[in-house]
Amino acid sequence: MTQSHSFSFDASSDAAPSSDTPVAPGEAPLVDDAAQQAVRDIAEVPAVEVISTAAVHLMSASAVKLGLSEDTDTERAEDLVDLDEARKLITALAGLVTAGATEIGDHHARPLRDGLRTLQLAFREASSIPDAPGKGPGEKYTGPVR
Repeated sequence: MTQSHSFSFDASSDAAPSSDTPVAPGEAPLVDDAAQQAVRDIAEVPAVEVISTAAVHLMSASAVKLGLSEDTDTERAEDLVDLDEARKLITALAGLVTAGATEIGDHHARPLRDGLRTLQLAFREASSIPDAPGKGPGEKYTGPVR
């Protein structure tokens, strides 16, 4: 099940506060407690974890679109294959991993690069029409994958 969060911050001084706390003239009203807690939670998470989590989500989605997930009682992994969608996800992953590698350090980037390469090779294997070297998903960021 997917949770959806929406935050709205109104910085206008005439907006009504969402709690009983008074708002000084010229200050923005406080947002509700749940939104405040969510902001605090996000503020406590190091950037390396946010980047790594985003990369893992892209990897998981790519794997599903490549048919690499496990069969369930109701669906077969091969029925979920969508190479066009997998290409987009792998390219986004390659951009994130390439851009983020210098920020998160080699210790965190190495497994992400390995996972990316594995997905790129799986894409090449699953595709009935092979891409030219350097033209596969994400290869404009990573270079040709062999």
